[in-house]
Amino acid sequence: MSNEPIPCLQPDSDELRFVSGESACPYLPGRLARHEAYWVERLSGSHYETLMDRGFRRSGSVVYRPRCRNCRACQPIRIPVQEFERTKSQQRVWRRNADVRVETGWPRVTRRKFQIFRDYLDARHDGTMARSLEAFEQFLYDSPTDTIEFCYFLGPRLVAVSIADQCPGGISSVYMFSDPAFSARSLGTFSILWEIDWCADAALAHYYLGYFVPGSRTMSYKARFRPHEILIEAGQWRPGFADGASR
Repeated sequence: MSNEPIPCLQPDSDELRFVSGESACPYLPGRLARHEAYWVERLSGSHYETLMDRGFRRSGSVVYRPRCRNCRACQPIRIPVQEFERTKSQQRVWRRNADVRVETGWPRVTRRKFQIFRDYLDARHDGTMARSLEAFEQFLYDSPTDTIEFCYFLGPRLVAVSIADQCPGGISSVYMFSDPAFSARSLGTFSILWEIDWCADAALAHYYLGYFVPGSRTMSYKARFRPHEILIEAGQWRPGFADGASR
């Protein structure tokens, strides 16, 4: 996003007031992306749920949604928890990680978490994400809303961390990172399955997965969690299908 000052979001405003400059799209090669973005000092769970119904997401203290000139590929996607069914492949991942222990609590920075984050970026990303401790804290741990952290352990060893925002009707996944030494376990998939179960136990209706982008290799996994719903316009979620297209 642009380095220009971002205005504070008014609680009930849907007025377009800030759009970033264009930059290379991180999902689809050859396209340009821009965002409508606002800084928030404090964001209640109910207000955030309303914003997600308008297509917004949170990153640090900024809420944003795509405002690209000639593209509408980014589709907010969520899982209706009570209807979710694991595929055979997902069931295998679940069994493979039967020995994983999960702890939940308030987000807290530790040296081990930061090391896993750096190792994860080195293994999975192209070097564009900042790797400093300050950037790590701002990205995941400086939250203006109620946020929960899921820590995944093998014995005493922390192997993965997932951050999610809480709202009255569900949780919204912010980011998950894992130790690359355990990549064969598919901990990213396992964390989503575990957190969907956690939502079901808490009688929450939805698990929000952020944006799905048809044609993006890094986003394709989201369509494998079924059934899922796609936001087609403000407040209107429609059942989606395996290719990410809504009907």
